[in-house]
Amino acid sequence: MTAKIISGPQLREEILEEITQEVEAIKARHGVVPGLVTILVGEDPASISYVTLKIKTAHRVGFHEIQDNQPESISEDELLSLIEKYNRDDKINGILVQLPLPKQINDQKIINAIDPDKDVDGLHPVNAGRLMIGGDAVKFPSCTPAGIQEMIIRSGIPTEGAEVVVVGRSNLVGKPIANILLQKAKGANATVTLVHTRTKNMADHCKRADILIVAAGVPNLVKTEWIKPGACVIDVGVNRVGEKISEKTGKTIAILKGDVDFETAKEVAGSITPVPGGVGPMTITMLMKNTLNSLKFKLGI
Repeated sequence: MTAKIISGPQLREEILEEITQEVEAIKARHGVVPGLVTILVGEDPASISYVTLKIKTAHRVGFHEIQDNQPESISEDELLSLIEKYNRDDKINGILVQLPLPKQINDQKIINAIDPDKDVDGLHPVNAGRLMIGGDAVKFPSCTPAGIQEMIIRSGIPTEGAEVVVVGRSNLVGKPIANILLQKAKGANATVTLVHTRTKNMADHCKRADILIVAAGVPNLVKTEWIKPGACVIDVGVNRVGEKISEKTGKTIAILKGDVDFETAKEVAGSITPVPGGVGPMTITMLMKNTLNSLKFKLGI
């Protein structure tokens, strides 16, 4: 039996529509909308493309959006001053600094300078600590892990008491999604095992998983025989393995592969995310949700 495909674009549309309606309701009742500033340093094409999509999405859901482009030559002190300006701006509920930054700037120092209550990326150490504590302490979970949880919940995958195995221990995905799914909360209460490059018998751990989340950044790392029949497989990996000519545009495009062999895995799994078209679209979606929640925290609603 072929697995149910968990579609990131479909869920993105569903959630963005919910956000839009909530923004309209808040505007009608309180006369304000969420404010998001995106700070882009330099002209890296990939960063420009990603920030452009964030801006487009913010406008779509009705946010007040400021795009602040800075030259690659900006000093660390100048960038810190800019962040402090937005920290003090009452109209701004979310501050996003696109990473990576030029070599003269320490990425972590910049992240640490953002007001934790405006850190809608969920990268500040304070928000990492809030996530560890769980419950009402959590404000802004990291966007990709939050998106993964939404995919699991909205696909009707039971998590309570489920065996979850997370492959990869990054600060962006592995560690936070492990923390999210072991919380005493809806869409969590799972038993979580986190495996990594130093884990012995990784395959044995994966074979136990009711929910297998793979975020290692290694193409086809997880073999199909490692997947428990009927399991939910969330493939976070986006690996560029070559190029091809698009039949639609005639342009050269990247060939992307996940950390799981999708074509064979879908014949074993009960549900699975494709690459592309899986987890990717959820990251910006959850950034919008975090920004909306920042305003709601401020308004006490």
